[in-house]
Amino acid sequence: MWRIGQLARMAGVSQRTLRHYDKIGLLVPAAVDRVTGYRWYGVAELSRLERIRGLQRLGLPLRRITDLLDAPEEQVRQALAENVTSLHRDIAALAATAAQAEDHLMTPLSILPQQTTVGPRRLRVRRLRIEHASELAVICAAGSPSTLLTWLGGHPTGGFAAAVTTDRGGEQLILPARAVVRAVVPSSIGVVRAGEELFGWLHRQGLTVAGPTLEDHLIDAGGAHATVLEVPVDRSHHVGLA
Repeated sequence: MWRIGQLARMAGVSQRTLRHYDKIGLLVPAAVDRVTGYRWYGVAELSRLERIRGLQRLGLPLRRITDLLDAPEEQVRQALAENVTSLHRDIAALAATAAQAEDHLMTPLSILPQQTTVGPRRLRVRRLRIEHASELAVICAAGSPSTLLTWLGGHPTGGFAAAVTTDRGGEQLILPARAVVRAVVPSSIGVVRAGEELFGWLHRQGLTVAGPTLEDHLIDAGGAHATVLEVPVDRSHHVGLA
């Protein structure tokens, strides 16, 4: 029989770890001296500890090991297969995060694009034909629309379709639930520059524009202004008129 310090040295773990395993019922000592409180361990406990550590090295958390330690090997293998799938998902997510961070370092952005999903949206709009991008500033200043829509996939090289929200008349535009990339535009850089940066980012990420870009002009109760760009991506969306 070995005391806790001896077992800790043999297995290469800390006494604190062994006490924790005892506390959660994962590795209970073979005996505990009622007078001194010393924990005593034998070969069975050493073997059990090695199995615990082995399953940990394979990526299983303690809460799963508690359920699997005495389970049939087939059940253990199934749990490991599920954990491998989860680990691959985590690796892919981390790789994507690293790639985006590297992109931001190599191509400094004034915006921080976020990928998300949004629900359906109904807008009443007045359609426009824009011959030059400079016209948009005039339209927005004159009509103060809460939302501007443009059908662009990048920097315009000629005329393009647009629309602005209106309180009267116009058409009802139905935007379905969709995946989008969204960015809040800092007032210091302006919408034009932010739009160019956003489309450049989409291109580098291999994302395609799948509908109208929304430029929402927001005002809070305190009178503070913010502009949000929202670009639908990845899959084709049908925008219908009702």
